[in-house]
Amino acid sequence: MFNDITKPPPPLPVEDLHELGPGVSLLAPLSRRGHGPGIILLVSDSDASTKIIEGVPSHLVKWAEEGYTVVEIQQQALANGAADVLKRSLDALKDNPKCEPKDRIGVIAYDPECWNLAAEAVNNSPAVAATVVYANISQQNSIVTSNVPAVHHLAGKGSDRPLRSEALTVYHYPSVESYKFAIPFQGLFHYTIEAISHTRSITHLKKRMDGPYFDLELIWDEHTYYEFADRSVEHTMSTMVQEPYVNHVPTLTGGVGRASLSNFYRNNFIFNNSADTSLELTSRSIAIDRIIDEFIFSFTHDRELDWLLPGVPPTNLKVEVPFTAVVNVRGDRLYHEHISWDQGTVLRQLGLLPEYLPFPYPLPDGKAPAPGKSFEYRVPVAGTDTANKMKDRNSVQSNKMFDFKIREV
Repeated sequence: MFNDITKPPPPLPVEDLHELGPGVSLLAPLSRRGHGPGIILLVSDSDASTKIIEGVPSHLVKWAEEGYTVVEIQQQALANGAADVLKRSLDALKDNPKCEPKDRIGVIAYDPECWNLAAEAVNNSPAVAATVVYANISQQNSIVTSNVPAVHHLAGKGSDRPLRSEALTVYHYPSVESYKFAIPFQGLFHYTIEAISHTRSITHLKKRMDGPYFDLELIWDEHTYYEFADRSVEHTMSTMVQEPYVNHVPTLTGGVGRASLSNFYRNNFIFNNSADTSLELTSRSIAIDRIIDEFIFSFTHDRELDWLLPGVPPTNLKVEVPFTAVVNVRGDRLYHEHISWDQGTVLRQLGLLPEYLPFPYPLPDGKAPAPGKSFEYRVPVAGTDTANKMKDRNSVQSNKMFDFKIREV
């Protein structure tokens, strides 16, 4: 089903940027599939960029990695004749063999002025199926209406009343002061909020453009197959975008960027896991651009697993731990993994976490320990019961920790 690891993995897609005119550029899809529908980005003036800095790609790269054929139009080009530049852009998408299908184009304006310059021409184009506009909440009443389904991402404090209709969906972002939160490589960029808005845009566009859709479950299963079954760094990395990242939340292990992550996989993960490592899936949710898994990670602690238990020598004990993985898939390749687990239950199962620990604070009722005594609390951490209850909800009685008490020693 997956590529043979005795053969080299397929190479990463090569950026093929074409200048269509002053301030207008086209980038083919950077997915493994290699073709996809057209999308037009309306942006402020800048150099057409295929940069990726600290894992953050330019707009061109991000949407190309999502599987779209991307045209970026800068404000200078719109100011010189929006109708003409939009027609040339649509013609370029129509003539590009990697743009498929050609009759459902999306438009994203990362600047409200760019949108208003282009709005009439966009509204007159039958090929445009959906639009997205970033603006400040103070500008919402001046945004020209789209005649196809639209999403508005509005920055700044103000009304946070949601608006949902087939014609217009409005999202508010009160914690950021400017729509430039979505523009990388400048001071107002906000990585997390931009990512939320991007997922919302993807949800809106794919529904109206009929894709591009990818089998996210197959992509994730392929990735984990290379990690745990074939144990191939090169093939594992071939399933990921140019600059991916992995974060194991409890231990802060992983890597940001291809070089760092490849080094982590090679020296700390793929070849370091115990021979009897297994993953038992207990639930899986598939969203528009990510997979959320709950699974039981089982292993014998017969070696130092520095990604999971850094600095802890092997105990040769069997461990079963509930894990959660939130995996973002960009197009048909992984972008990031956020992997979480309860480190307390790992330590409890290895006999490295005491049942009681000192309680160094006053009790609510003012009671103090007797002279020469101290209070201890029973640590509210379970062992293998955490995995058992994940697998069978009736295997362990609920709420038994409610009986835990402070003790005097």
